[in-house]
Amino acid sequence: MELVDSPQETYDIIGGLDKQINEIREAVELPMNSPKLFQDIGIDPPKGVLLHGPPGTGKTLLAKAVAHETNAHFMRVVGSELVQKYIGEGARLVRELFDLAKKKAPTIIFIDEIDAVGASRTEANTSGDREVQRTLMQLLAGMDGFENRGDVKIIGATNRIDILDRALLRPGRFDRIIEIPLPNETGRLSILKVHSRKLTVHEDVDLAAVARVTDGKNGADLRAICMEAGMFAIRKKQSAITQEDFVAAIAKVGLDFNRGPVDVEGAMFA
Repeated sequence: MELVDSPQETYDIIGGLDKQINEIREAVELPMNSPKLFQDIGIDPPKGVLLHGPPGTGKTLLAKAVAHETNAHFMRVVGSELVQKYIGEGARLVRELFDLAKKKAPTIIFIDEIDAVGASRTEANTSGDREVQRTLMQLLAGMDGFENRGDVKIIGATNRIDILDRALLRPGRFDRIIEIPLPNETGRLSILKVHSRKLTVHEDVDLAAVARVTDGKNGADLRAICMEAGMFAIRKKQSAITQEDFVAAIAKVGLDFNRGPVDVEGAMFA
């Protein structure tokens, strides 16, 4: 488990997710920073938020950013780490996770790859299946166990929302479900601007053209493209990154992810 006093990531380094940032701020940041607003209206704030979408789209980054804005401790655990081979061990880890979160409050518990422990329950044929189910039941009990958790919030993340147990998705556990999709062209341009902010880029570089030819790329891919473009410039001992460096970087990242060669230059300058 990773415990951070307060992450350094901010909303400024997240591109293309303005709508999602507003949703998570309403669900997590607003109740922690301004609880009186909810008391005055007479409603309970959301207990948890589930982020779902393809890998590399910024789910972890978004969770860290909201923890930064609330000055909350950030507890990150991967779902598979809660699945143990000894009977009762996974459930014990879940109990300790919630107990520590209460002691360290304000705290955001971030459970990455929650589908590893939260998949739909079926008939348990092996001791391993039964242990996963025990861990899930303890997680459900932990989410329900706080009548008023105050400054403890849960954020889950998954690439496979379709296989999650319905008991985990019901209101009262994850009250807000936010999709983090692959970025569109506008979103890709925003992400490229974020990642190239600290780079020395030639004035003739057209990031809009780069965004246009990177359809299907996620935020992690775009970060890798910016880094590779910088590496190409370093190899050529240039003082700045050029458009040709971005062309080469897009082709390299595409090949690295087995997406096949493409005529990047032809598409970019079309």
